[in-house]
Amino acid sequence: MSVTNVQVAKGPKGVHHAVFAIILLLSLGLFWRTFSNLVVYTWGHESYSHILLIPILSLYLIYLEKRKIFAEIQYSLGLGIGAMVCGICLYIISVLKSFPPGGSGDLSLSVFSLVLVWIGAFVCCYGIWAARIALFPLLFLFLMIPIPDKLLDPTIHLLQLGSTEIAFLIFKAVGVPVLRQGFILSLPGVTIEVAKECSGIRSSVALFITCLLAGHLYLRTGWKVFLFALISVPMAIIKNGIRIATLTLLSIKVDPSFLTGDLHRDGGFVFFLLALLLLLPVLILLRKSEHSVSSPNRWSNTPLPNAPEKLGGST
Repeated sequence: MSVTNVQVAKGPKGVHHAVFAIILLLSLGLFWRTFSNLVVYTWGHESYSHILLIPILSLYLIYLEKRKIFAEIQYSLGLGIGAMVCGICLYIISVLKSFPPGGSGDLSLSVFSLVLVWIGAFVCCYGIWAARIALFPLLFLFLMIPIPDKLLDPTIHLLQLGSTEIAFLIFKAVGVPVLRQGFILSLPGVTIEVAKECSGIRSSVALFITCLLAGHLYLRTGWKVFLFALISVPMAIIKNGIRIATLTLLSIKVDPSFLTGDLHRDGGFVFFLLALLLLLPVLILLRKSEHSVSSPNRWSNTPLPNAPEKLGGST
């Protein structure tokens, strides 16, 4: 790929950082309504408690790789401004378009437009090369977007279905008599319902994000990063089924209060750690399968412009 037509920035990097910071502040002013609504929505929905951490984690990931990301920076005004204009246009559409009351459609679209403006600002201030190296942290920002209700409800339904099935199989495996009617499991002395609140959507999202970050930090191949993150989805269902079965069996064999006690309310972290332990061998196996030397950018085979080929090369 030819880079002769790329205009490398001549000024100090501090100027680029300052311009980027100014654009971010201006975007927060322009999207203040969106940002404030997002904060309120996050506090009111447990499923979205992770959202406010996403931009912080994204900045931290950029900080970890700052030497590679900002090794060569240049202005890419055309593409960057184009992305920001698209984001602003989508924001105007989200404001003018009528969405069903009580849903998250307008908020999802407006947050999507905000993320698009941020990515466009990064490309504008630092260039295509920097954006390609920082591709994962930039795409990671899209996890800020609340899942629209039309997608969230079917997702919760599938989690309920899977968790109920896993719990049912566990009861069968340990020899406990059980009858199943939809999401209701009837056992000797107790009947439980795997309600929406028991679907594990919050811990499933947290597990997915954790696996995505772990894959990015410990794996060198892009598709293996996403494969590891995808494996977390069935593992989240298995984990939630184990949690339901464990609490139910403890309530039958030990004390009925296990279905309403501290382990039920606050014990999700224990089963979350269990899921991580089960996923650890998968991560180790994927890591061992990588034998190639790490490239400057795992998401692209294109080398950086003017990058030294050896450790002892000039900088």
